Amino acid sequence: MTIFIVLCSILLLIIMVSVFRINAFISFLVVSILAGILLGIPLNKLAGSIEKGIGDVMGSLVIIITVGAMLGKLVAESGAAQKIAAVMMKVCGEKYIQWGVVVTGFLIGIPLFYGIGFVLMIPLIFSIVYKYKLPVIYIGLPMLAALSVTHGFLPPHPSPSALVIQFNANMGLTLVYGMLVAIPAIVVGGPLFARTLKHIPSSPLASFVPVELPEEDLPGTWNSFLTALLPVLLLMATTVFALFGFKDPVLVNFFAFAGNPAMVMLVALFTATLTLGVFQGKKIPYIMNIYGEAVKDVAMILLIIGGSGALKQVLVDSGVSGQIAGLLKNLHVHPLILGWLIAAIIRFCIGSATVAGLTTAGIILPLMVSTHTDPNLMVLAVGAGSLMFSHVNDSGFWLFKEYFNLSMKDTFKSWAAMESIVGLVGLLGILLLNQLI
Repeated sequence: MTIFIVLCSILLLIIMVSVFRINAFISFLVVSILAGILLGIPLNKLAGSIEKGIGDVMGSLVIIITVGAMLGKLVAESGAAQKIAAVMMKVCGEKYIQWGVVVTGFLIGIPLFYGIGFVLMIPLIFSIVYKYKLPVIYIGLPMLAALSVTHGFLPPHPSPSALVIQFNANMGLTLVYGMLVAIPAIVVGGPLFARTLKHIPSSPLASFVPVELPEEDLPGTWNSFLTALLPVLLLMATTVFALFGFKDPVLVNFFAFAGNPAMVMLVALFTATLTLGVFQGKKIPYIMNIYGEAVKDVAMILLIIGGSGALKQVLVDSGVSGQIAGLLKNLHVHPLILGWLIAAIIRFCIGSATVAGLTTAGIILPLMVSTHTDPNLMVLAVGAGSLMFSHVNDSGFWLFKEYFNLSMKDTFKSWAAMESIVGLVGLLGILLLNQLI
């Protein structure tokens, strides 16, 4: 009966979000309350359970996500992302231009949220298409595959960052593993798959092309690259230090502080404020306005993450988590595959990769702990599953369709197929990595 209540709660969440279009945060709260009552949590303790769940998740992530959004917005507004893209095109040349846009999308996708990266890269894609007379999907889909994979696999993006916290994984090690898995997923789902789509007709709408900054207004090449990628470089550096196992307590304490993801993001934002802001002649009020707009962009993401924490805490406090773990053990399915599958099913029903990943976390966590599954790989498995089955209930589906002016059929053949390919290849890479480490 307990398991039935949990399954009904998840089904109710899916129906509220995908069928009735109720705000995901509100849906999480309603379902958490109903689940808590039905699972026998005393009413005088239910509110505290929900508050604790929200607080535990938000306390760890609010700095990472809000500061990450500020950094990404500044990278876009300052022209640093545009500069990175231009340099990559110059280095790759016309012959390897498709691979150039993939690398550009990957680099841009690491520090930028998906929506910002998508809109930012559209002018580059269209300008390449018009200049070299190339098929639009052939050029555009590989870059967007790179953006999508970084969004689903790599910190500091919201879902993988939240999963790292909930699974008690290592942010830097997850990032390293994520890159090893992300690269083959991008190659197969991007350039290789796009070669089969050259025949798809597309007439990109000129109204979707934003105005690019003039060359003289762009920051320098090294400035753009180092500032945009600074969070990644810092996380990798502190992870390498930890692997060497230095024993000096002063150094250990320093790198423990410096390697904290929140501190890394704050250092990167402070650096960007100077290198892409003040040193480029921008006034502090203008920069702060950019940061304010960035926080508005991620406010709902933060609330959704908090709501997922409430549902997870209700499941934990009710004691049902142990029963779920016992049931799932009997399925004789590898925990990494199971985490991927649950996320994929929820993604298909809800349409949000973030909601799919965070909902899966509360279900798969007990099994992951009891089977001693690598938490870093579980983050990636759930992330890969959350990219599967993108269709009409996914905003990314409609962004791609409208920007590229495609029919529904061709959007399914290109975008929806690409998302499932990267999810499947990602799972295979994770399972292979699990055998090697």
